Amino acid sequence: MPDFEVVSLDQARLKTANGRQGKIVKQYSGYIERLVEGQAGRLKVAEDEIVTTIRRRLVTTARLMGKELVIKRSGDELYFWSKVAEEEKPRRRQRAKRDPE
Repeated sequence: MPDFEVVSLDQARLKTANGRQGKIVKQYSGYIERLVEGQAGRLKVAEDEIVTTIRRRLVTTARLMGKELVIKRSGDELYFWSKVAEEEKPRRRQRAKRDPE
């Protein structure tokens, strides 16, 4: 008798991605999975690659994994880390300007 288990839809999509996209997703999921709390990853973009493509791949793979990343760019390098609830700071409200009468 087969062993049945319920998994998230994101996990199923991640594990069953095939072809070129599947290869990319597996590669980028490896980058994301290697990060532990308090660490960031760095991807140096090659000359024949486009920074926005690499960024999009990171975002797409993270979503499939059910994770949210912070991604910052510095020249031809992308830095990324897991978004943690503590990093979300409430925005300060600006005071309304008074009309001079």
